[in-house]
Amino acid sequence: MSTALVTGATAGIGHAFASQLAARGSDLVLVARDEQRLTEVATSLREQHGVAVEVLPADLVEADELARVEARLADRARPVDLLVNNAGFGLKGRFLDNDVDTEQAQQDVLVRAVMRLSHAALGPMVDRGAGGIINVSSVAAYLPRGTYSAAKAWVNSFSHWLHQEYRPAGVTVTVLCPGFVRTEFHQRLGTDPDSTAPRPLWLTPDRLVREALADHDAGRATSIPSKRYKAIVAAARVVPGSALQRFQALGRK
Repeated sequence: MSTALVTGATAGIGHAFASQLAARGSDLVLVARDEQRLTEVATSLREQHGVAVEVLPADLVEADELARVEARLADRARPVDLLVNNAGFGLKGRFLDNDVDTEQAQQDVLVRAVMRLSHAALGPMVDRGAGGIINVSSVAAYLPRGTYSAAKAWVNSFSHWLHQEYRPAGVTVTVLCPGFVRTEFHQRLGTDPDSTAPRPLWLTPDRLVREALADHDAGRATSIPSKRYKAIVAAARVVPGSALQRFQALGRK
């Protein structure tokens, strides 16, 4: 029986990962800030799939709470076979419109937590000669979209390096780059999803996660869902930044 630890597991992409992994028969460790929602999700997954589900409430901005999750990943007596670094949030305002501490909190979740949790998980995985990490990034990593894009570009670079470095040791690291996904993300930003991006660009969490797990199972370093987003990423790699401004504006309404 394998065990997966999923951060940001109570809604959206994280919940879809938890549900699909449970359907595969994986035991789970679920991490999120809201203990009540975590408990509700855990109860539902236990009843639906008959798997063991551990609840680990933690705000990954807080160093001591992040350390609890690190300790769980590093526990060789209770090995974690797959880490899904999914927790994250975005900021609606432009850089100077946001308090610098708020910007720092975003970086703490998107960068610091991903680095520290990956480090904690990798040691036992390398020792066992098996394991996997899925880091949820974004198509925004390929586009000029402020500190969120910068953080996700770091996640991409870090994940690609981890994959190359630790694949020979039996660990597969996949970076998932979604585009617009129908989750609570945009509601938390206070934006209307239907006015944020054209309808054809929207994906569902279930489809996104199915493709991501298939790519991870195949040993791929990168998972970009749908032909539409593969085309957008391919264009972003060759088109000058000034030509990407129209797409850049999406999501700021």
